[in-house]
Amino acid sequence: MNKDKEKPPEPLDFFIWTVEDVGLWLEEINLGSYRQIFKENGVNGEYLESMSMFTTEQILRFIRKCHMKWGDFIILCKELRRIKVACLKGEQKIRRPWWAPRCLSVVFIKAAKCNRQSRVVSLKLEP
Repeated sequence: MNKDKEKPPEPLDFFIWTVEDVGLWLEEINLGSYRQIFKENGVNGEYLESMSMFTTEQILRFIRKCHMKWGDFIILCKELRRIKVACLKGEQKIRRPWWAPRCLSVVFIKAAKCNRQSRVVSLKLEP
């Protein structure tokens, strides 16, 4: 594995994180003990983003499935909220995806800014 893959993922991109990105993030927020169980359950960024719309029953099912302590689940939710607020405030650096050719950097940055604006609207609508 190369060194870049071991760095925690960029928060701006949390909704497109892979299962591996989520694992690195869990390590960063001191919840690394859940890394394997999240991987086994396919918890990626899209899944994390959808958690804000979970019903109480879905939350309890997730906690049981991942064998999470209630306090750890609260930490997870607080950290997710912190990332969303950082995105809302525009504090995250926009970067070109690693797989995109350099000649398309401007295109990807414009698309990311548009995407950020639509994400901000959805964040404001969250309870």
